[in-house]
Amino acid sequence: MIRMGMRRMREAVLQTLYQHEFSKDEDISELYDYSIEFVKLRPDLIQLGRKYVKELVKAEKEIDALINEFLLNWRLERLSIVDRNILRMGTYELLYADNIPIQVTLNEMVEIAKRYGTENSGKFVNGILDRIAKSKCPKEKFLL
Repeated sequence: MIRMGMRRMREAVLQTLYQHEFSKDEDISELYDYSIEFVKLRPDLIQLGRKYVKELVKAEKEIDALINEFLLNWRLERLSIVDRNILRMGTYELLYADNIPIQVTLNEMVEIAKRYGTENSGKFVNGILDRIAKSKCPKEKFLL
C-alpha cells in the first residue's frame, strides 16, 4: 500500500513539473496543491511531495546539466516534456533522496515513463538513469 501511495505522489509531482514547464512564474507549491486536489494521499506523502518539488526545482539547473552529460546526440530541450521531467525526478531521487534505493528509483521511473510517455520512454529513461546511477551515485546508495 505504501508503494502505491508513493507512486501516486510521484505522479502528482510529474503533473506539477509538467504544469511548471508552462507557468514558470507560478509558485511550485500552488501547482503541487492543484495537482493533488483530486488525488488521495496520506498527509505525510502530501508533505513529502511538496518537499520533493521544491527541492527538485531548486536544483533544476544542476540536475539538467547532469542529465545533458548523459544524453548521447540529444539535448534535454529536445526531449518530450514527460520524458524530460521523469529524468529530472529520477536524477533528483538518485542524487538527493538518500533513503530511496537506486533500484526502486529506476523501477518507479520506468513504470511512470511507460504509463505517461511514448512506447520507447521506459527503455530510454532506464538507460539514462542507469548510467547516471553507475557514474554519480554514492557507493552507499547501492547497498540500500
